[in-house]
Amino acid sequence: MSEAEADRYSRQVRFAPIGAAGQEAIERASVGVIGLGALGSVVAEQLARAGVGALRLIDRDLVEFSNLQRQTLYDEDDARRRLPKAVAAERRLKRINSRTAIQASVDDLNGSNIEAWLDGLDLVMDGLDNFETRFVLNDACRKAQIPWIYTAAVGSYGLVMPVVPDGPCLRCVVENMPAAGSSPTCDTAGVIAPATAAVASVAVAAALRRLTGRLGGGDVRLVSIDVWPPRFQSLRPDADLRRACPLCDQGRLEYLHTEPVRAITMCGRNAVQLIPGSRSELDLDTLGRSLEVFGPVESNEFLLRCATAGFELTLFRDGRAIVRGTEEPSVAKAVYARMVGS
Repeated sequence: MSEAEADRYSRQVRFAPIGAAGQEAIERASVGVIGLGALGSVVAEQLARAGVGALRLIDRDLVEFSNLQRQTLYDEDDARRRLPKAVAAERRLKRINSRTAIQASVDDLNGSNIEAWLDGLDLVMDGLDNFETRFVLNDACRKAQIPWIYTAAVGSYGLVMPVVPDGPCLRCVVENMPAAGSSPTCDTAGVIAPATAAVASVAVAAALRRLTGRLGGGDVRLVSIDVWPPRFQSLRPDADLRRACPLCDQGRLEYLHTEPVRAITMCGRNAVQLIPGSRSELDLDTLGRSLEVFGPVESNEFLLRCATAGFELTLFRDGRAIVRGTEEPSVAKAVYARMVGS
């Protein structure tokens, strides 16, 4: 380590649980960040500042002005130019730490490409906005024996849980994927920056513990955080929440081997049809009420329709969706995730 590097990380090295050996481990590590929104942008920035050797980033979305309230890697120029988040994040992180190798992809991560994307990583950070991809990630990381850290935040509240090879997985706590529209999203319930920053910071602390050899299966906790009013709770998933797990107990990689959401561009209609690999009947009445925050909702017994911000979303009872206003599958998936969630 050069004198300049020693000075750069000196306060972190003086923290006894990390020390010089821990800093060297951090600098050798390769970490993936999936999703570069409110959680992922804070996570990626803190890891780069901590000196992680390589960061592999992936996100399918573009920077918008509504992101700037909480997504710390971006500025008004990024939003004005509608840069892909992965591109804007890569540029910013290289200015923060030129020694961290950054590899960024503007792409949608799913069962068809996740195993190649994970190859060579020591740890994965979850900055996702949907459970479908999280369940694919959970399967793929368990198969490859790669640890990952689950994070989620909405409103003033969030969750963090490390998932390590010798500890409980996400499905030990959430056995089945929540139904589409059953959970609030940042667009339906709002979100404040202190919540996402707090959740991301706890996740990065867990990442540093893992990279320095101080977080094993017996140390895993599910941490819930609410910043309004402040509340912090920690539970042992293996003792307090553990249930029969189709993955850990039966070895079923159900989501990794399920066909991901198919996106079909509808020629000449400026629309994309989304067909989920796992089909389930939607509760259109409940979904209709949650979508009212975006604009008027039209519905009948077969479907509902809502228009917002240049897009129109049509949801069918069998789980299919049509997003009008784009021919880009990644944009359509991002619109769906904002409005419906998983």
